Amino acid sequence: MLETFDAAAVRHWCAAGLESMRQHQREIDELNVYPVPDGDTGTNLVLTLASAQQAVDLDLTTVAETDDGQTAHGRALRLMARGALLGARGNSGVILSQILRGLADSLGGAAIVRGEAVASALGAAAEAAYAAVSKPVEGTMLTVVAAAATGAAAAGSDDLDAVVRSAAAEAARALARTPEQLPALARAGVVDAGGRGLCVLLDSLVAVVTGEHVETPPVASRPPVTAARETGSSEYAYEVQYLLDAAGPAVERLKEILGGLGDSLVVVGAGGDPPTWNVHVHVNDVGAAIEAGVEAGRPHRISVTRFEDQAVAAQSRPAQAERAPDGRGAVAVAAGAGLAALLRGEGAHVVPANPSTAELLDAVLATGAARVVVLPDDPDTQAVASSAAMEAHALGVRVSVVPTRSPVQAMAALAVRDPGRRFEDDVIAMAEAAGACRYAEVCFASREALTVAGPCRPGDVLALVDDEVHLIGHDLHQTCRDLLDRLLGGGGELVTLLIGADAPAGFGEALRGHVAQRWPFVEVNEYDGGQPLYPLLVGVE
Repeated sequence: MLETFDAAAVRHWCAAGLESMRQHQREIDELNVYPVPDGDTGTNLVLTLASAQQAVDLDLTTVAETDDGQTAHGRALRLMARGALLGARGNSGVILSQILRGLADSLGGAAIVRGEAVASALGAAAEAAYAAVSKPVEGTMLTVVAAAATGAAAAGSDDLDAVVRSAAAEAARALARTPEQLPALARAGVVDAGGRGLCVLLDSLVAVVTGEHVETPPVASRPPVTAARETGSSEYAYEVQYLLDAAGPAVERLKEILGGLGDSLVVVGAGGDPPTWNVHVHVNDVGAAIEAGVEAGRPHRISVTRFEDQAVAAQSRPAQAERAPDGRGAVAVAAGAGLAALLRGEGAHVVPANPSTAELLDAVLATGAARVVVLPDDPDTQAVASSAAMEAHALGVRVSVVPTRSPVQAMAALAVRDPGRRFEDDVIAMAEAAGACRYAEVCFASREALTVAGPCRPGDVLALVDDEVHLIGHDLHQTCRDLLDRLLGGGGELVTLLIGADAPAGFGEALRGHVAQRWPFVEVNEYDGGQPLYPLLVGVE
């Protein structure tokens, strides 16, 4: 049994909380109500805690005080809170990040953390959570964290064990009362999903402090309803979320603008210079919500979700027990309607470019298969694909990521798929086919830079082979012809041309004619990929 809450205990709690949340993820996802339907709260909390865990794992500080004056436990808590904020998904994830921030701010300066300090910190956490929400509603996660703070204070003890037990018990009682506070919960016969997730995390804290196995019994649930959102009115069709680097006064103006565009507004900061903010809102005018962020500062990691699409995905997503053990699926990432259609034609579920972990995970689960191959088709998406694979594994779905770096490699990999082979052998064959496909892309330089092919200026035509600039030109047609000649000079029997959305008329036909004249024994397949920014993607096999 722990007498103090130190840095090792923080790390243990973070890991144990994530593991427990994964175990209860589906149960929490199925608590699908909050004034209007509430979807995937369990998944959002898992992804938020996974981000917190990654941040804590990067910290190797074990001394009592670091060089910058922070206590080791304070540093671990701040890393956990910041990681949760930067990876927060949905309303519940953002609120959880603020609960963790309140704990970190309160406990960070304490030399030794015992029961009374934790009770005070839970009060600060509740205040931070309420402050994060523009229009707090009782019968939610907010009510549960407030009850936890009340329970901790009521313990009237400096004993860490007594305080965390009392906090968890009072939170559970508050969770059971949430249907009395929200009629929608009462009609559905469920408790609040976000509050349930917080109780799971508090039970993990009790287990870490006491050293005892704490069984968190499942709560009653029902089948998922037909829409998916965590908070707010059904009047708004989209959830918009992004990180924003901006100064405080600009953020205050942003809150006013977003408050007039929709509801479920949460804007919380994580410090830094300039500070980083996590912005979450439900709107109908997506463009205006993002434009407001651009006016305030620098938005990034922008995520837009249409609730109607989530509802369809939730309805079509098979339960884990329904997955055929030998069933196989494929998920590919694509930018461009034509390219997406090509990959779907090869049997893949397609996700738009630059997906989040949650979006890839949804696509994996939507296949209904127990074994799934993911084709990221972009070096920047590979880490996200690996994260989605780990999350899917926790749900009993085996996922292998074939590290495709271009859509042409994905097409090569899908062409050799064979359900008659063992899954492992099929993955190897797909990886070999992708690796054997040399890939190139052509785009226009957006700024001055020094490349391995020499300096370039804005507007220059750049031809990249294996992600390195090989040619710099001024004429699109000539640069593309030179690129094809360079690629085929190294051998090749099949060329795949994916023509971009902004390519000039007759562009693909002209390139086919060039290959037919210069390389008459090479087969050419030309497709309308429709990808933005890149007039041409090339694969050579």
